[in-house]
Amino acid sequence: MSITRIHSGGEFEPKIGYCRAVVANGWVHVAGTVGQGTTVLEQCASALEIIGKALNEAGTDFAHVVRVSYMLPDRSEFPPCWPMLRAAFGDNPPATTMIECGLITPEDRIEIEVTAVLPT
Repeated sequence: MSITRIHSGGEFEPKIGYCRAVVANGWVHVAGTVGQGTTVLEQCASALEIIGKALNEAGTDFAHVVRVSYMLPDRSEFPPCWPMLRAAFGDNPPATTMIECGLITPEDRIEIEVTAVLPT
């Protein structure tokens, strides 16, 4: 089995010991990603951009995402993100879960984790 690890240079990668994404057996697993900014919308847009870069480096894109998990410390902040998420996934909506939970820092408003397949 071939495994490729993709690093984004995020500050927590070396601190915690993980990488942005792992490609294995045709699957792309993108780690939970928190974006830059102060608002949930800024962080959501930034996280999607970081995830998009990792997917691209792995050889896939948002159209091939099959699973996504959203984690927010305040679920009431999720609905404003919906139009942005709908735009990212377009006509290829993945299976989705939203979890209300604490994130790694109190400033974090949303964390997004995806699983995708490589195109055949």
